[in-house]
Amino acid sequence: MDLPVDEWKSYILQKWSLLPKSIQVTISTAETLHDLFLHSSPLLQPEDEMFLKRLSGGYLVGKDPDASLFYREKGNQKFQAKDYMGAAVLYSKGVSHSGPNSMDISLCYANRSAALFHLGQYETCLKDIVRAQTHGYPERLQPKLLLRKAECLVTLGRPQEASQTVTDLESSFAAKPTLSASQFQILQRTLCRVKVKVQEKENLPEIFPEALTKTFEGVDLREENEQIPGASSSVSLHTDPLKGRYLVATKDILPGELLVKEDAFVSVLNPGEVPLRPHGLESKWDIQVTNGDLHCHRCLRHTLAPVPCDGCSYAKYCSQECMQQAWDRYHSVECSLGALLLTLGVFCHVALRSTLLARFEDVGKVTKKLCGEMSNQGICLPESKNPAQTLKYDLGGEGDKKDKAVQTPIPGCDINGKYERNYNAIFHLLPHTENHSPEHKFLCALSVSALCRQLEAAGLQAFTTDLKPTKLKAAEPPVLCAELSVWGVAMLRHVLQLQCNAQAITTIQQTGSKESLITDTRRVRLATALFPVVSLLNHSCSPNTSVSFIGTIATIRASQLIRSGQEILHCYGPHESRMGVAERRQKLRSQYFFDCDCPPCEREKQRPSAGPGQGAFRCHHCRALLQGDDVLSCSGPACMESVGRDLLVSRLQDLQRQVGAAQKHLRNGRLELAIQLLLGCQSDAESFLSAEHSVVGEIEDALAQAYAALDLPLFAGDWEKSAAHLQKSLQVVEVHHGPSSVEMGHELFKLAQVFFNGCAVPEALKTIQKAEKVLLVHYGPWNDEIRELQKMKSCLLDLLPIPVGPKE
Repeated sequence: MDLPVDEWKSYILQKWSLLPKSIQVTISTAETLHDLFLHSSPLLQPEDEMFLKRLSGGYLVGKDPDASLFYREKGNQKFQAKDYMGAAVLYSKGVSHSGPNSMDISLCYANRSAALFHLGQYETCLKDIVRAQTHGYPERLQPKLLLRKAECLVTLGRPQEASQTVTDLESSFAAKPTLSASQFQILQRTLCRVKVKVQEKENLPEIFPEALTKTFEGVDLREENEQIPGASSSVSLHTDPLKGRYLVATKDILPGELLVKEDAFVSVLNPGEVPLRPHGLESKWDIQVTNGDLHCHRCLRHTLAPVPCDGCSYAKYCSQECMQQAWDRYHSVECSLGALLLTLGVFCHVALRSTLLARFEDVGKVTKKLCGEMSNQGICLPESKNPAQTLKYDLGGEGDKKDKAVQTPIPGCDINGKYERNYNAIFHLLPHTENHSPEHKFLCALSVSALCRQLEAAGLQAFTTDLKPTKLKAAEPPVLCAELSVWGVAMLRHVLQLQCNAQAITTIQQTGSKESLITDTRRVRLATALFPVVSLLNHSCSPNTSVSFIGTIATIRASQLIRSGQEILHCYGPHESRMGVAERRQKLRSQYFFDCDCPPCEREKQRPSAGPGQGAFRCHHCRALLQGDDVLSCSGPACMESVGRDLLVSRLQDLQRQVGAAQKHLRNGRLELAIQLLLGCQSDAESFLSAEHSVVGEIEDALAQAYAALDLPLFAGDWEKSAAHLQKSLQVVEVHHGPSSVEMGHELFKLAQVFFNGCAVPEALKTIQKAEKVLLVHYGPWNDEIRELQKMKSCLLDLLPIPVGPKE
């Protein structure tokens, strides 16, 4: 996903292996990115480009009327089965493949409006009705569209507009009686019903819904830092020859305090598993739903009614405004390259988009930086007249001789020492060129070269210096910038930067059945982005901050008390609660090129037997801890039991497969079978795993979901059993992640749902309070789960006290 598809990687690696040794050495020892690009780019031959073109041809990103018809028919099947969500997504796919102002797109918009109406998305339904009419919806079908519009307006409390729509519809009936007798009777009955609703609404005072302008309240910084835009005044920027740039607390920071709120400089939606078009099959269109179908490709907002690009079927947006902004800033160039960008991977896409966005800043400065890349040993350093902003900065990694130090300003800062949240900051993120393998650098260089040649071949004005926003239209073939190789070097720099500096934008997605009484969620990667300020944070395996996202905006909060003078730390992925010190250090070394010496790593190095997963195996006879390497022996004073580690690992893997099978039954609604399997897994786990093992927690969590979903009289599921299992799961989560962790917050949220649905008022209120307290620290007040908790609390507080009968 990040890197090119496997076929292209294998092809380039084979090409590398066949190069003469002298050329390999020249590329491997290139001192600057310019030299690397200069020596690699000419090696991209026409046959290589043809192979890449064949790979790209496997992605269907153009408009195809046949695909539009296919998706509309599939959507109709979902609609008839009352799967309105599935129907809306398939109609959206049909919209994406339809050309503007065509019968196909108008029919898809109209059908999607019907699905949205049944989903209660009335405002969005109205927008789709307007879109269908704008694109030439057939006049003979207009009556049912207008009826739907009237019903939406009535439901939204807009009776005057609904009344006018009904009047227009009646006039249309009288002027053009084109319907058959049976169709006319059906529409007349529906019209009468709508008219009654309109009259009822007109007799009621109009109630306007509460304004939804508070969405981002509580997400604002209390006081913004004058030197670091997007950061709190509670932090300051420091530098160190070894640690680089980092943030430090300037005062004591309480848990939950917002430290950074930053919009991404650049972001690219992760396509997910976009399948290659199958060859030789009857259908070349898939109905798989990916993030690209459900999120705006510019702002990442979730949408069931995306607006497609007029030129391709891949890019989709939440509104016409987002589509226009994307077109003006980058998509006019990217539109014709969609299949190639999917083939070359997200990193190449982010690199291209970063250089396109650079055009909107001072182009003279940008070009100077890029030209400096060629002449300044692999890095461009801005001028500074303020010696206070300089430091000894080791450039050895970028091609200079080791231990060579020069006086330079803090990278990314202007001459006044203010950190720039712009392309200058992005450019100064380190590519760590010397740490990447020669094969990887060759792959990246040839991928960028192929992208540059496609830009040149398309005749696109990709890097013009006087770009102005224009109306959305097909790109014309103006003259390409003569310094394309300069921008190629810049893109290569960005591709190499991303391995260490890319930030995954994540979102919480529901994984279980939507009818489930317990919300089962997982964190999924939505997009890849670059955040200039977030990139200043160093790693810790036990961080003191928590990061969350609202679209393309990252928010970082203190997850614990941070004392004045302490460094602000972020986790790059390997966390002490999820893996042991050896695995963490290996992952950090391979991706980020450093050996972690954070306190948890130093502590665990002194006690190598500690860490997640250790102490997980227990003696079958006495339940004492098993200790050892290849052969584990019981630590109990009177027990002589011993067992091979391989045997226990094999048992654990088999248990995990059984748990996975039970969870699949649970997702498919086969509750009794799921419970039976899970109870067997529970018994098996007790025989050789500790009560705090993560698999034990998974089993208890799944049992809680299964019991909550049982169809029992009076109450929603067997909530008492469900709660008992969730409380056991909570114990495991607390051991692994801590009582104030975000994982603990999610599990408490589930427990609150169980108590709420079981009408256990005191228990529910107590658990809601605990869950709110934890989740507020990590997300702030506008998180979906927090708002759901507040709704539950409000509902419970409104309940009348249950009368207690006299004691006998």
